[in-house]
Parts: sequence; structure tokens; C-alpha cells
Amino acid sequence: MVSRPLGAAVGIVTDRFLGEPPSRVHPVARFGRVMDALEQHTYADRRGPGVGYAAVGTTIGLAAGSATRSTALATYVAVAGRSLADAATAVGHALAVGDVDHARRLLPSLVGRDPSGLDTDEICRAVIESVAENTVDAVVAPALWASVAGAPGVLAHRAVNTMDAMVGHRDDRYRRFGWAAARLDDAAAWVPARATAVLVAACRPRSATSVWGTVRRDAAAHPSPNSGVAEAAFAAALGLQLGGPNRYGDRVEVRPALGRGRHPEQADVARAVRLSGDVGLALAGVLALASRIGSRADRRGDPASTAPVAAQPHGSPRRRLLSAQVLR
Repeated sequence: MVSRPLGAAVGIVTDRFLGEPPSRVHPVARFGRVMDALEQHTYADRRGPGVGYAAVGTTIGLAAGSATRSTALATYVAVAGRSLADAATAVGHALAVGDVDHARRLLPSLVGRDPSGLDTDEICRAVIESVAENTVDAVVAPALWASVAGAPGVLAHRAVNTMDAMVGHRDDRYRRFGWAAARLDDAAAWVPARATAVLVAACRPRSATSVWGTVRRDAAAHPSPNSGVAEAAFAAALGLQLGGPNRYGDRVEVRPALGRGRHPEQADVARAVRLSGDVGLALAGVLALASRIGSRADRRGDPASTAPVAAQPHGSPRRRLLSAQVLR
């Protein structure tokens, strides 16, 4: 258990510097193709087949983690903070040079809403809301699951989150079939979403009081029990107001106002990306510190570490007991 938090921290930092593997060889992309094929063979407009779909996907994640065994490697595969930052920054750059059409073309890599009618301010809001939500899903949640349950835990979480992105929608096709995947994802991210709010407040201490107040006042009105927490925390830390109408095809959802600041602008995209990155690094530091403290506690509690060493006869071979902390 002591090495798992350190492995999670290493995975976060590795993703920060290297980014995700190419999509053609990325295990998560391959998992998505498998689940797409499974959906084609099992889909029915009922909850029962959806429960089976979610159970199979979660089992695949657990099995992959058991085979991987390395918490650091599994966390690196599951975390996508660098990819999130790159995608959001690309949209921000397009807006900075006035290419709104290009920004609209880039937006589907971050959000599921229809970008065709969005102006600059609404694109900025969409990006910042996505950065907040995915800081939970792509950084904090996988790292916390890795620290608690090792490689099986983090890859099972990534499987659940991927299934939610594929079928966990509230439209006519997936409202029942995707119910199980969506509820699993809500449960898996409940603690990480609140941990994200704590980390946001810690990374922006001048706004900590506003973060707490905004999360308590506004988050519960959001349709997601987790996205509302993260978005409210980001809104308060950045001095913004998020929320408003979102169009998904022919369906329009009006999201509640989160925060009492000004409406987002182009420069706020980079500020949100920096905040997300700071949250990831802060979490890595906390996990590394927890590993070090745990390791010291284990050494103090190990009787062998304080037992006297028996005298060895002159000339006899001496054997040294070595301990190594392995990233599992």
C-alpha cells in the first residue's frame, strides 16, 4: 500500500512531461473499440443489457490492471492531464488569433455540445467547464484510485469513465442502456470531485473562501453530482460565472449559474489550464509525501528494524537484509 501513492504520483508527473501514448497503440483507444463492438452485439433499449455491458467493461479494466501490476505505468496510461491541457490550449490559441471557425472545429475534442452556433464567449465557457470536469475524470480520480487500489483500481476506473463517455448520455438511445455506466462513473468520481475542490482551494488560497462558498451554494443545482462541484470550484477560483444553455443536437439543457463573477473570456482559457495543471502537481506532491510518511511509519513499526544484530564469527560470511520500495 505504501508504494501505491508514490506510483500514482510518478504516473501524474510522467504524463505531464511525456503526454499520452499515440492513439493507434493507446490501450484506452483499444478498449473503446472493444466496447463499441460489444455495444453493437448487446444493445437493447433496457437497463439489463446495459448492466451487462458495464460489468464486462469493468472486468476488462480490472484484468488489465492485474496483468500490468505497476501502479506507476497504469496511472500514466489512465491519466490524461497533458492531453486535456493541449486540447484546451489549442482552442484558446485559435480564439486568440480570431479564428472562431477553427475553434469550433476543435471543440468536439473537449465537449459533446453542438459548437456550430457558439460565439467566442460561449466557446470559452465550454472549454473552461470541460477543463474543470476533466480535471476530476482525467487526473484526480485516476490518481486517487491508483493510490488506493493500485493498477487494477486505476484501470477499472478508466474503463468506467470511458464507458460513461461512450454510452452514459441522457438521450433517447442511451437513457436506459447507459444508465449503469453513468451511475458507476458518478460513484467512482464522487470523492475525487470533492478532493478536486479541496485542491483548487489549496492552489488558489486567496480564493479559498469563495471556492467553499460557491461549491456549497451552487454545485447541488447541477445535474451531475460531480461536475457541478468541480465547475463551481473553478468558477470561484477564476472569478467567473459558468453555466447556461448547452445544445446537444436537437436537445437544449440549461445549466445553473455557477459562481458570481464575470463571463469567461479568451484569456481565461489559459488560466483554467494553469489551474488544472497546478491541481495535478499538487496532488502528485501530496501522494509522494503520503508515501514517504507511510514508509517511515512502517519502518518504525517493524520489529526487525530495531532488533539487535547477532554477532558474527570472525571470517564467516555476513548477510545483509535489503528492502526496496517497489512501484506496484
